Amino acid sequence: MTTESNLDVFQQYRGLLFGAAYRLLGSAADAEDVVQEAWLRFAEVPLEEVREPRAYLLRTVTNLALNQIRTQQRRREDYVGPWLPEPVSSLPDTSAAPAPDEAAVLADDVSLAMLVVLEQLSPLERAAYILGEVFGYPAPEIASTLDRSPVAVRQLMSRARAHVASRQARNQVDPALHKRITEQFLRAASTGVVEPLLGLLAPDVVLTSDGGGQKSAALRPILGVEKVLRFLLGVTSKPDTPFQLHVAEVNGLPALVAVDADGAVDTVASFRIDGGLVREIYLVRNPDKLRHIRV
Repeated sequence: MTTESNLDVFQQYRGLLFGAAYRLLGSAADAEDVVQEAWLRFAEVPLEEVREPRAYLLRTVTNLALNQIRTQQRRREDYVGPWLPEPVSSLPDTSAAPAPDEAAVLADDVSLAMLVVLEQLSPLERAAYILGEVFGYPAPEIASTLDRSPVAVRQLMSRARAHVASRQARNQVDPALHKRITEQFLRAASTGVVEPLLGLLAPDVVLTSDGGGQKSAALRPILGVEKVLRFLLGVTSKPDTPFQLHVAEVNGLPALVAVDADGAVDTVASFRIDGGLVREIYLVRNPDKLRHIRV
């Protein structure tokens, strides 16, 4: 077979592979690097020797991503302040007309809240959970991918499911409610009047901001309504700040996006909403993490 044939097969699954790598790494840039490395390896493989290209490629990307996590962990030792996943405006399609199972994968929850929860799992727990819960792989196949026994994989998946359930990260949020609350935050940020937000915030709301040492941000998560409102008031009470605010879809949900006078995205504010209240606010300000946001 020619390399062009390999390319046709790879292109069919590129979006799916990016989605897997992104969920594992929480970084679009790192996910793109992993997918590119997977292509370079797949291009050299005789296609007739690959019985199930989808499984083969997903296995390759999973293991490359696990290796990349080790590199990430070393980088984060010197990271300034909290680390949040890199937001994206949308995931690419797997093809012009994805198969039903691929469409389901693309529609699966990739919210920042879910990525934050996945980040708290061990790398192997994360991989087992994503392969099993998102891609529907049975334990024996996951075991083959991760070079672990099926019993060990079931234990990994059990711990991962319990953690995700405890954080309620997969609660379905009414998109209309999410947009309505996001628009209320936009009005508060535009006017500097944050009191109307009181009824939207859970008493134990947490605000986490990620500036990566390049933009101003709180060096620790901020807990509680009063402290969060005080922080938001400090951010929004600067009338000379030349930002335009927009509501845009980020990681599948409405988010607040601030764009500076040069048209560059300055901040993305995303919310985890549960029971009609905002439980967590994520502010991503590190410019290296905002390259995949479109308004």
